[in-house]
Amino acid sequence: MIRKVFALVPTEFAPLIPRLLIAVVAQALCQAAAYVLLVPVLQALFDGDTGRAWRWAAGLAVAVAGVIGFGYAQAVFGLRIGVGMQRGLQTRLGDHLNALPLGWFETRNAGELARLTVDDVREVQRLIAYLLGPLLSGVIVPLGVAVGMLVVDWRISLAMLVAAPVLYLVNLWANRSYAAADERMHEASAEANARVLEFSQAQPVLRSFGAVGAGNKALDAALVRQRKAVSGLLFASVPGLIVFSLCVQAIFLVLVYLVVGRVTGGAISAAAAIALIAVSARFIEPLTQAASLGGALRIATSAAERISALLAEPALPQPDSDVTPGAPTVVFDQVSFGYRTGEQVLSDLSFTVPAGTTTAIVGPSGAGKSTVLRLAARFHDVDSGRVLVSGNDVRDQPSHTLLDQVSLVFQHVYLFNRSVLENIRAGRPGASDEQVRRAAAAARVDEIVERLPEGWDTPVGEGGAALSGGERQRVSIARALLKDAPVVLLDEATSALDPQNEAVVVRGIHELTRDRTVIVVAHRLATIAHADQILFLESGRIAERGTHDELLALDGRYAAFWHERTRAAGWRLESASA
Repeated sequence: MIRKVFALVPTEFAPLIPRLLIAVVAQALCQAAAYVLLVPVLQALFDGDTGRAWRWAAGLAVAVAGVIGFGYAQAVFGLRIGVGMQRGLQTRLGDHLNALPLGWFETRNAGELARLTVDDVREVQRLIAYLLGPLLSGVIVPLGVAVGMLVVDWRISLAMLVAAPVLYLVNLWANRSYAAADERMHEASAEANARVLEFSQAQPVLRSFGAVGAGNKALDAALVRQRKAVSGLLFASVPGLIVFSLCVQAIFLVLVYLVVGRVTGGAISAAAAIALIAVSARFIEPLTQAASLGGALRIATSAAERISALLAEPALPQPDSDVTPGAPTVVFDQVSFGYRTGEQVLSDLSFTVPAGTTTAIVGPSGAGKSTVLRLAARFHDVDSGRVLVSGNDVRDQPSHTLLDQVSLVFQHVYLFNRSVLENIRAGRPGASDEQVRRAAAAARVDEIVERLPEGWDTPVGEGGAALSGGERQRVSIARALLKDAPVVLLDEATSALDPQNEAVVVRGIHELTRDRTVIVVAHRLATIAHADQILFLESGRIAERGTHDELLALDGRYAAFWHERTRAAGWRLESASA
């Protein structure tokens, strides 16, 4: 089990592992030798032979000095590896997360990742820094004592050697039930963390629907499940600890019985018997300590397995060399894709977006419209076919080269809990304050800033909670304007905005898309009508394509869609007559 933890040690600290193990083993052997040497020392003292007692005591002093010296070395190496491991492992996890496909994050919750990168890393680091020594000593010391007792009394030694594997099997049995319970607790804790985070971020929605307090069934269920998982972990550990403790006590009684029997039979002296009983107690003590730390070992091992599983997630393949972007075109060439095996979202999809033109994608919910945008930005790799941006297959472009050419504005805007200025600057980190303000003015963010208490330096809250939906969308558009990429992937999100915010956001979108290559999942009729090309998607295929006028003249699916949207746009409430 410990091998799984060692496999996570950063490369620069790996050479310290053999030194740590040597220090641990040497300390444990010195400790075992010290226990065994108690027998001749005590026997010599009871016999009144001080000269012989001093000679054995000198050996005992050397063993104790070894325990102290190797213990210090073990602590130094353990702390160096543990501290370096915590920093290096979190960096490694961060780098690996950065290398994963963007689409991977859409199916993961924040609570799970936070627990893994913080709590699990801490458990693994704690094992190396503080627990490895006592755990290994709990095995090596009893075995060392048992072997050393051969020179004193082979019967006592044999009893000790038989007891060790019995206790190991009992501990192994206890581990199995505990490991399953620990995994359930981890899953329940991750779910509870995510629900608490959701509860803190979505207060307006929760309160408006009465989903607070007893009404928040999802949070209540997650917390109840966590409490049950913690209780289950405790109940899973108790039987194993009880059985192990009973076995330890039983073995100690057997050893005492053997010693007493040897005394009454005249085989050993009373002095030797007292020394043997003392050594038997020292034989039992490390075993008990190791058992008490077994839970920590299981937790750390489970944490190491989860970390290893995350690191084993396949990273997005990166090409060995860069490419030179050509004209900002987007081409889908016989693209098929599904999020899960056997479920096709797009099937044999082909179209071209010439440089400087706008292609609108419309169609029913679930047709694959947003998936087209995600594949163009390489959130996922296609199952078959090709996606080309600026003349190059997206798989042949390093991520930074592809994303430098693309600005993304999706429906769900996420803002960091930083100032307005910093949120916009995320579009181009090296931009000056003046460049940021110009982009903000084009998206009408300056109008928002005038109302904020600290102006440009006002924190916007977690996820932008301090701003309205329309205001967050303006900041998102300003961020994209600042980036100034030649290709814009736009999932319009104006349908839920009030008329004033919609008008402002639309102006920002027009500024963003001017003279750029645009693919837009269209919701507004005006955007659809003025597109250079319209694709009507249905079940992952292009059912119709053409300009607005061409598709209306065709009087097919698009025409029906257009007429339905036109009627909905003119819909209004009328007062009922008395």
